[in-house]
Amino acid sequence: MARKADPTAPSGILIVDKPAGMTSHDVVARVRRLARTRKVGHAGTLDPMATGVLILGLGKATRLLTWITGETKAYLATMRLGATTATEDAEGDITSARGCAALSDAELEAALAPLRGDIMQVPSSVSAIKVDGKRAHALVREGVEVELPARPVHIGCLASSGEPRQTTMTINEADAARDIPVVDCDLVVDCSSGTYVRALARDIGEHLGVGAHLTALRRIRVGAFALDEAHPLADLEEIARTHEESGATDRPPLPIMPLNDAVRAMFPELVLNERETELFAHGQAPRRQGGELEALREQAGEEPIAVIAADGVTVMGLAHIVNDAVKTILVFS
Repeated sequence: MARKADPTAPSGILIVDKPAGMTSHDVVARVRRLARTRKVGHAGTLDPMATGVLILGLGKATRLLTWITGETKAYLATMRLGATTATEDAEGDITSARGCAALSDAELEAALAPLRGDIMQVPSSVSAIKVDGKRAHALVREGVEVELPARPVHIGCLASSGEPRQTTMTINEADAARDIPVVDCDLVVDCSSGTYVRALARDIGEHLGVGAHLTALRRIRVGAFALDEAHPLADLEEIARTHEESGATDRPPLPIMPLNDAVRAMFPELVLNERETELFAHGQAPRRQGGELEALREQAGEEPIAVIAADGVTVMGLAHIVNDAVKTILVFS
C-alpha cells in the first residue's frame, strides 16, 4: 500500500553553505534528519574540500533540481603553481614537483586567456563521470588510468584576484623532505554547468610548464542563488537543537525558501486566468499567440516559464515554448 503524503512535510529550497570535509551526500543526510523528511536532494555536487553554495530541494522542490543543476556557477579558487597531485587538488598525493620560482602578471594572463569563452575541456579524471558503468574517481582509486573525452563548456569569467604570492611547499620523499618554491594565485571563475575548476588549474599549470593544483575552492553562486543567502550547516543544526530543547514536537523552523518564491526567482512568469488555472492543474497548457507569445519567447528563450495561478502567487508548474505554442513541462500537484 502506497504511503500517504505528509501534508506538513517541508517543500522548498534550502541554500546551505557547505563546510569543508563533508560530501554533498553527507549534507543531504544531515538535512533529512533536521527537516524530518526523506525527500531531500541536491543540485550539483561539491567536492569534500570545497565549501560554499549547495542548493538542496525538499519535497516538491526536488523536481526543480534538474534545472538548478544546469545553471551557471561562480567560484573563488586558490591555485598552487609548481606541483601537481593525483586528484588535482590538495587532497591528493603529489605526482610532480617542478616548482615555480616566479610568475609575472603577463605570464599568468597568457595562461588564462585561452581558457575563456567557449572551450573544449577534458574533465578531471577524479570526477563522478561514469566510464563503463563505474565512476571515474572510483577507477582512479583502483589504479586504473582514466581518459575522459573533452566536452564543451563556457567560461564567462576567469580572472586573477589579487597579486600572486610566492611561498614554499614541503615535499615528502622516500629519503627526506625538501622545500620547493611555489606560487599561490587567487582566481574568480564564472562558468557553465559541467565545468571542472580543478581542470582549469591543471590546464593553467600545463600551459606554464610547472604544473598546478587547487588548494581551496568556494562556490559563491548557483544560478540566481548567492552565498549571502546560504546558511552554515552549524546554524541549521543549532536551530534544530534549540527547537527541540524548547519542548516543541513539530519540525524545526529551518530557513527554507518556499517553492513559490524559489520558482519565481528562477524563471519568468506567465499568470493564468481562472479557467486556465483549472485546466493547467490537469496538465493542459494555456494558449498564447501573436505579440504575447513573442514577449514570452523573448523573456524565456529556451528556458522554462513559471506558470502562476490566477491568484498571482501560487506556482502551478513549469512550461516552455515549443515552435509557436506553450507546452507543459511539469505540474506541481
